[in-house]
Amino acid sequence: MVFRKPPDGGWGWVIVVVSFFTQFLCYGSPLAVGVLYLEWLDAFGEGKGKTAWVGSLANGIGLLASPVCSICVSSFGARPVAIFSGFMVAGGLMMSSFAPNIYFLYVSYGIVVGLGCGLLYTATVTITCQYFDKRRGLALGLISTGSSVGLFIYAALQRELIELYGLDGCLLIVGALSLNILACGSLMRPLESSSSPPPEKMCVDKVPDQYFVYNEKEKTVEENISILERGYIDEKCVNNVPDCKQESILTKNVLSSININEKDTYKKKVVEQTNFCKQLAKRKWQLYLTYWKDTMVLFKNKVFSALFVTILLFDIGGFPPSLLMEDVARSANISEDDYYMPLISIIGIMTTVGKLVLGILADFKWVNTLYLYVTTLLMTGVALFAIPFAKSYLTLAMLSGILGFLTGNWSIFPYVTTKTVGIEKLTHAYGILMFFAGLGNSLGPPIVGWFYDWTQEYDTAFYFSGFCVLLGGFLLLLAALPCWNACTNQSSKLPPNTYSYKVASNA
Repeated sequence: MVFRKPPDGGWGWVIVVVSFFTQFLCYGSPLAVGVLYLEWLDAFGEGKGKTAWVGSLANGIGLLASPVCSICVSSFGARPVAIFSGFMVAGGLMMSSFAPNIYFLYVSYGIVVGLGCGLLYTATVTITCQYFDKRRGLALGLISTGSSVGLFIYAALQRELIELYGLDGCLLIVGALSLNILACGSLMRPLESSSSPPPEKMCVDKVPDQYFVYNEKEKTVEENISILERGYIDEKCVNNVPDCKQESILTKNVLSSININEKDTYKKKVVEQTNFCKQLAKRKWQLYLTYWKDTMVLFKNKVFSALFVTILLFDIGGFPPSLLMEDVARSANISEDDYYMPLISIIGIMTTVGKLVLGILADFKWVNTLYLYVTTLLMTGVALFAIPFAKSYLTLAMLSGILGFLTGNWSIFPYVTTKTVGIEKLTHAYGILMFFAGLGNSLGPPIVGWFYDWTQEYDTAFYFSGFCVLLGGFLLLLAALPCWNACTNQSSKLPPNTYSYKVASNA
């Protein structure tokens, strides 16, 4: 596929708008799933840990399956994947309205909706990068706020729809709204050069003739010769019978020699094809070995090893508030009359502010992004420790705003990864880190829910969450001290290797 130079404008701004609304429509409900979480607790009567799996799967499965999502977008293009994923998200939400039990929701809402969101995120990021080069950071920043705005609006919207139409009606309406992703996806026009030849023709022209078992041209010529010889023999047989017998004997000898030559040619071509397949398999195996060797080299970098543990612990401890904060308020016996705004909406709007402010700070040369990221982790841990002491709506709202702002550190995480491993290793390292981030997203809320099921209160659960985040922050701080700079610098000088997959994220 040959692409034109990124226009950095024009139709690219349409791509930014539709990508923003795509993330808004697909991530709005999964990120604001805390409102639905309360209703599922009452509807199915399951434990908080088991029920929390629904929202954690919806937010984590896209990260876990990020390599698969990237392969799909690379193979089929952003527009087909976006349209297909729109059906997945809408269908999963509508199917969830008919869920007879919590296990059905694991599939319909957790896996189907979560995988659709991962595909849509990868599609929007990929097509935006194709249309922008100089303004790529601005474009990606604008579309990434779609998920945070979706969290802010969908938290209040879903609560209002539940009061008016019930849980089933809410999911049906939200699923119908998600069908607008199809219109957004149809506008994702690929940036393809009009002068480039069709992909099928290019692929066929590049394949050498010796790798075909049958050469169609030779086969056609041989068939024509055999037909002519057969007609010539039949004509002679009618006119002269003795000559016909002699001619037929000669023809059989000739044909037998031709058959022997054909068998030899066929065997030769089969051997060539077999050798070609062996060489191809050997080459692929060498690539896989190289990939795993480079992976082991990454983990020899102490800062990267600490970062991989940190992102896992951060998502285990830092993600549950966005899912469980509404239930925390209900457990604290806070009256609904005291609610001025859903706590999840506060988290959503402050996450948007955090992404913008922290992203701007990271652009200043005098700011060390690694230490800035560590600071956000330590502050998040302290805020999580304070949640058990919050017994009013005002204090919970303040903590929700602080946690939402600090969660905006997702916008500087690529900077931190680049500083740790170097730009040439960014794709490889980021893919590994996002896999563990998805694992943390999937495990965090169920673990906190299980703590509540065991103790019948959230205090121990959030002490555990705060401890996880603080531990990750201190580990990264220890690894980032100047005594490890030599290791970091050595890793950034490794020979460049790039890999052909991108990563999905729910940030």
